[in-house]
Amino acid sequence: MASKTPKQTTPPFTKEQYEALSEFRYQLRRFLHFSETAARAEGITPLQYQLLLQIRGFPGRDWALVGELAERLQMKPHGMAALLSRCEESGLISRTQSATDRRQVEIRLRPVAQRILERLASLHAAELKSLEGTFRVARITAFNDDDS
Repeated sequence: MASKTPKQTTPPFTKEQYEALSEFRYQLRRFLHFSETAARAEGITPLQYQLLLQIRGFPGRDWALVGELAERLQMKPHGMAALLSRCEESGLISRTQSATDRRQVEIRLRPVAQRILERLASLHAAELKSLEGTFRVARITAFNDDDS
C-alpha cells in the first residue's frame, strides 16, 4: 500500500518569508539569551524570572492562582508545584489559601522578589529599547500579505 503525500494547503514560502521568519527567530533568541543571562546574574533561574514576571504582570491583580501560572508558563501541574516549592524555599514567593475558594492557592511575590523583578524589568526595558526597529512584528509582514 503506497503512502499518500499530504496535501499542501498553503502556497510555498517565498525567500522573503524565510528571511523574515529567520530574522524574527534570530532576534527572539538574542533577546531570550539576554534575558536568561540577566536572570542568572540576579541569582535566579530564567524560569524563576518568568514566574515572578507572570505573578507581577497578571492582569488586574498582583497575585495569581497556581493554575493560571501553569497556563501562562505552559507547564504541567506537577512541574509548576515543584517550581513554586523552590521559589517558596528561596523566599521569593508566598502561598495563601484563597479566602473565596479554599481549593485555590494565591501566589504572591515577597519583597526580595519584587526588588529582583524591578532590576530585571529595568534591564529588559533598556534591552527592548535597543532592539527598537530591529525586533518588530512589522519585520515579518511578509506573513501578513495575503496574495490569495
